[in-house]
Formats: sequence, C-alpha cells, structure tokens
Amino acid sequence: MIDDGGHLEARPRDSVVALVDAASGVEREVIGRWIAEGGLAGELGAAAPVTQLDMDAKAITDRLVGRQDDPLVVPVRVLWLPPERDGVRRVTFADLALLTNPRKPNRLVQRRLLRTAPDRHRVLVGAPARLSELRRNNPEAAGLLHKGSTEPFARAIVRAAVVALERAERTVIGDRYKVPQLVTEEILDSPEFQRKLDYIADETGTRPDEVYRRAEKALGELVAAQSRLVSDLFTQAMRPVHASTWKVEADLGGLDDLRALNRKYPLVFLPSHRSYVDAFVLGDVLARNDFPPNHVIGGANLSFWPMGPIARRTGTVFIRRSFGDDEVYKAVVEEYFAYLLAKRFNMEWYFEGGRTRTGKLRPPRYGLLNYLAAAVRTRRIEDVMLVPVSITYERLNELGAIASEQSGGTKKPEGIGWLARYVRNQQLSAGRVYVRFGEPLSAREHLAAHGDPLDARPVTIPLHGGAGAPATPDDTAVEELERKAVQRLAFDVAVGINQVTPITVNALVTLALLGVHERALTIDEVRIVLDPVIGYIDARHLPAGELGALRDEPGLRVVLEQLETAGVVTVYRGGLEPVYAIETGAHLEAAFYRNSAVHWFVNRAILELAALAAVEDPGEDPLRSAWKAAFDLRDMLKFEFFFPERQEFADQIIEEVRLIVPEWDSDTPDDRLDRQFLTALTASGFVMAHRVLRSFFDAQLVVAERLAARPADQVIDRKQFIDECVAVGRQMLLQQRLHSPESVSSELFTSAWKLAANHKLIDPAEPGREDELTLRRLEFARKLRDIGERIARAARLDPSNAPGLR
Repeated sequence: MIDDGGHLEARPRDSVVALVDAASGVEREVIGRWIAEGGLAGELGAAAPVTQLDMDAKAITDRLVGRQDDPLVVPVRVLWLPPERDGVRRVTFADLALLTNPRKPNRLVQRRLLRTAPDRHRVLVGAPARLSELRRNNPEAAGLLHKGSTEPFARAIVRAAVVALERAERTVIGDRYKVPQLVTEEILDSPEFQRKLDYIADETGTRPDEVYRRAEKALGELVAAQSRLVSDLFTQAMRPVHASTWKVEADLGGLDDLRALNRKYPLVFLPSHRSYVDAFVLGDVLARNDFPPNHVIGGANLSFWPMGPIARRTGTVFIRRSFGDDEVYKAVVEEYFAYLLAKRFNMEWYFEGGRTRTGKLRPPRYGLLNYLAAAVRTRRIEDVMLVPVSITYERLNELGAIASEQSGGTKKPEGIGWLARYVRNQQLSAGRVYVRFGEPLSAREHLAAHGDPLDARPVTIPLHGGAGAPATPDDTAVEELERKAVQRLAFDVAVGINQVTPITVNALVTLALLGVHERALTIDEVRIVLDPVIGYIDARHLPAGELGALRDEPGLRVVLEQLETAGVVTVYRGGLEPVYAIETGAHLEAAFYRNSAVHWFVNRAILELAALAAVEDPGEDPLRSAWKAAFDLRDMLKFEFFFPERQEFADQIIEEVRLIVPEWDSDTPDDRLDRQFLTALTASGFVMAHRVLRSFFDAQLVVAERLAARPADQVIDRKQFIDECVAVGRQMLLQQRLHSPESVSSELFTSAWKLAANHKLIDPAEPGREDELTLRRLEFARKLRDIGERIARAARLDPSNAPGLR
C-alpha cells in the first residue's frame, strides 16, 4: 500500500492488521492457515502479532481507523490461476466446462483445487503501509476523522489495499492483466471532483444531488468494467477470425522501447484508422507482448449487443459523439481521462475521428486531445507519451462498402447483422498487416514547443466551454494559444504515423495501374513502371513491405492475381499474354491502396508540376517561378496532406531535385530550370504528378465550378452541396472532364470545401460585394483548370505513356 511499491518490515513489537480480501469461507481458511503457519511473518521478516480484518469499509471503520497505535496494515488475498498450458496460464473456453471462472472459482471448485491442483492457488501479500502513512497519503479523508466522519478514510484504505493487491498480482500473472478497480467510487469520492460538481450546480442552478446523480450515471456509461476472464476469452475468440486473414508483422523493437517508457509514463496509442479491425490487431499485438490492455475510446455507435457489453469488459470506453451543452458529462469525461492517465493506465483512440475513406490519413479531431492537454496543464499528470501507430493492410475486405459510401451510398448502421457480415468477410485471405510504432512524443514538451502557456494561468472549472464568469481578453488570448498548440500536437502525431507507414506491394501496383488511363498493361509493362519507383524508394530509404515480390515476374504475377481475387484488378487472358487493368467500378478501392503510401510521393509530384510551370512561364527568374508554383501547390493541398514549415518543405524539395539531378547545387548563382531538367525527369524513369495529385485537384475543380455557379448572396448547405458535387462529378466523369472515378468522392469534396472556405469562397458576399466574390470563385476554378492541364502535360512526360508501352 505504499505508492512507490516499496516494502516495510515489521518490528518485533509491532502489531499487524491483515486486511483479508476473501470471497468465500474457503479463502478465509486458506489465509488463516497460512498466517498461523508463519507465512505472513516470513513475508514481513518478523513474527509480530496479527489481527485479521475483512477488507470491508464498515469493518475497517469499526476496528481500524480509530486506533491510537500505528499498526502495519497488510492486504492479503488468495490468487487462483488457470491451468498451465505450454507454459502459459490463460483461460480457455474449455475451462468453462465447470461453469465457473478459473480465476474466481466457486467454493466447491476451490476445495477440489486445494486437494487436486495445489499449484493453482497462491496467497498474495500487497505492499504494506503503517496507519499513519495511510493518513498522510489521504489527507482530506483523514481530515474528516476529527469531525466524526470515518467512512471516507475507510474507503480510501480499501482502495489503497486493492491497488496494492493488484500490483502484487501482476507480478505473478503479468502486466497484460492490469485492470483498474473501484474507478467510479474513487472518482466520486474525490474532493476535487466534488468541488467541480458543486461549481456546475451553482452555475447552472441545478440541485447538487441532481448533478451528483447525473455524474454517477455518466460514469456508469463511461467506465470500462474490465474483466480478465472476458479479455482472455475474447482474444481467443477473435484471434482465429483474423489469423486466417492476415499475417501480422509488428515492430517488436519499438514495443521494447515503449515498455521501458511505460514504467514512468502513461502511454496514449494513436493509430491510423483504416478498418474496424484496427483495435483487434493492435490489441492482439500488445497482448502477445504482455502489455496491459489499452482503454480504447470508441464511439457509442459501436456499443450494440453483443459487442458493446463484451467490448466494455475488455477495456473499451464508449463515448458520446456529441456532448452538446452537457457540462456534467464534459466534467466526467475530463475527470475520467485524468484519472486513467494519473494511474498510468494506457489509452488508445483514433484521432482522425473515424475510418479513412480514401486510404490516407484524415484531418485530426482535437476533442480528446484537449482533455489530455487539460490533464497536463493542471498537473494531474506530469506528462504523457503519445505513440503514433501505423496499421497498414496489404488488402482489406471491407473496401467495397467504403467505396460505396464515397460515391454517394448510405453507410450501413452497425449492429448484429453488420457483425455477422464482418466476420464472414474476414475468412478471405488478405496478406500482411504491418504494425509500426512511431517515435513517442512528450505531450508536455510538444505543447510547450508550440506555444502552449501550460502553467501561465490557473484553469477554471469547467475547463472546456462551461459556464462561468465571462472570459477576459487575457483568457481569450491564452485559450487561442492552447487551441493552436493542441492542433500542432495533432499534426506532429499525424507526421509520426506517416513516417513509419510502409509502402506495400498493393500500394505500388495500384499506383502503376491507376497512372495509365483506360489501358491494360502486360506484366513486363507493369515492371517497367515499377522498377524505377522501387529504385527511388531504395534511394530514399523509405519504410516498405515485401517489395522484393515485385522485382521478379512470378512474384509480381502473384500480387496481381491476388488483387484480381479481391476484385480490384481485372485480367484479360484471351490474347497473346495476360494484360492487367483496374477493374471497372473499382477505382476508389484501388485508390485506397495507393493512398496508404501516397504521402511519400507528394513532394516529388509537386516538384514536377513546379518545374513545368517554370519552363512554360519562366518570367524573369525561372527558379523563383518554380518556388512560387511549389508553395502555391502546397497551399492548395494543405487540407489533404501534412506539410512541414516552409523552410523544411523547401529543403525537402531540394533533396527531391538532387535525386533527379545529383549534381544540383542550390547555391550556384547560375541555377535555372529549363527543358534539360524535364529531360532528366523523364530519364529518371517515372513521373508522379498524374498518379499522385490528379484525383485531388479534379475533386477541387468540381467544388470550384459548383461554387462559381451559385449566386454570390446565397447561403450554402454543406451536406446538400457535397451531394450535388457527387452527382455533378459523375456527369463530368461521363463527359471525360474528370480523369478517373476516384475523383468522385465525398471525402475529397469535403476537403475541397474546407480549402474553399479557407480562401473565403463559401460564405455569402456582403451586400454590394457580390461581383467580387463571383470573380474570386471564377478565378479559383480557372486556376484549378490550369493545374489540371499541367498535370496532363506531366502525364505525357511519363515513360509509361511512351509509345513503346502502347
């Protein structure tokens, strides 16, 4: 019961109080016999007199809290273990044949186990503490003793005993089974939280008992009631579902580093979100490596039966999609987050807010990061380490539904039918899934580096959007600094994920096939496209999957045939040799695979378009024209990709130049871009602009033209506008004004909407300034048409479009 896990020895004349955590008479007998035989004396290093006391708040109130001496308080429990199989003790479904939990067997089974399997129980002793230390560690509860209120201190002793026994238990069963106990009780008993609820009651004019009741109900919704039994069984049930689907390749070295870090800090895992299976894949990787289960933050839409009750017992926290003005719920969420982090329970959530529909990272959501930042600012925790996690699939069996949603289809609600379809789909082999851990980020260090004042002002209650006194100008300025710091922190996480995301075989094959418009390629032609790209990947030392499979014909053929099985690639075998193309209607699925790696090629694509701009319109200084074009393109794509600051971006572009022209020296006064650079670009063997950027700019063009067609004084409904873009985009595709169906995507139109809003093209014009807004919208559309024409010229430079490949 010592916070740092230390150990006390009993002095010969000490009295010892054994707090017995027993669920049956059998367990009391086992503990009593063990104490009588000197077991506790051996643990404490001295034979002091022992008083046995049930670990119950009433018993502790009656017989312990009022004592005037200073006894050593020692929690004791019987630990029951499952049978050992292959050196591992985990519950299996076979263990349930006796209709009892092997970790908590009933009284009859306990007696049988004592006779037949004595190795399946142990007497646990938690770290002891003196009664005086317990008073010092719980000053507010102990302070109520002189007022005659003893129950709060008794409950604090129970909680400390439970924590000490849980720590002792994990030394036997492993960190995998670290689960929080008495969470709701501890939060509700917290004087600080009670003051926060009193504040909300006062500010909102609500009775304190009603606020307390709502807080208790909200905690009942949120708190994950983790069960070791359910965790074992759920892992065993789900592992076969996915074992036949993927071969998981995890970064075990990264896990070793995280385990060492977790001894000091709580970890928050922030994975990319490409599939419903992400949590199962990451959870299984952590379980196999004896990590405690994460508290996974999930949307309430996934709390349906039977998944909801099971998931809650394996660590899932179901949180409302919207809090509205419910200040009590906000306070409860913030307190629960701070509690988990302060107790060093690891957390996990998908900071994109939902699964990607395009294959690349979505813009981050900041809500949960705000709660984390609040815990750091108020020093509820000293620091927390954010762990970017990339989960990358060679193939996904749920892509058909994702593509349907992007082209205007309705998302099917989650439920028992959805779950059955999901399990059925997972029976199809889908290759590898790569789990990679990025460099952990110190939340405190990164917030401070991005301008967060942190300790500059006291934090008022409630912290986020709550009632209270009007904000002063200084408060508003600080809040703006805090908001921007959290946004930059989210950006850092996204960059961390991208930096460890490997390039898969399917990403490269779809990259190749999507770049040749309405043409099929022989296997040799596919290799001609891929070989220089693989060389580029090697030159940059980019993270990659099993790309060796693409270097020879048999391996490449296998990859193509697997994509054919998945319905992404079509193969015609009726001629002289097989030819491969993207399956009709599968362009969005193909783009999903390509986009998982597209961020690695964006700078190269921008350089190509910037060089074309400089050659075609050099002005007085071609190099200056190229840089202007590059930064303009970066600005147009800032809602699609995570670009660094201008100087770092410029350095990255120069490195791309040197890969094309190794002798390039940016400090030479005679530097200039001319057609020789384009010749060198073509000689490199590939051009990326049309493969990487065309779909994004085509989607922006649809949005720009629909805006230009709207009256400048009209208020635009975003959802209706996006639906209109999907419909008109299909028409433009039929008219061949768009290059590919992958451009007709509600996700891409939504990002383009954000870009237009950033350029102040969405809101209606002020009276008398309608013409000005109309002209700016028309200019925006013209600029995108120019970019589209430049991309078409880049495509013509690509060797894959040369006559020899036709």
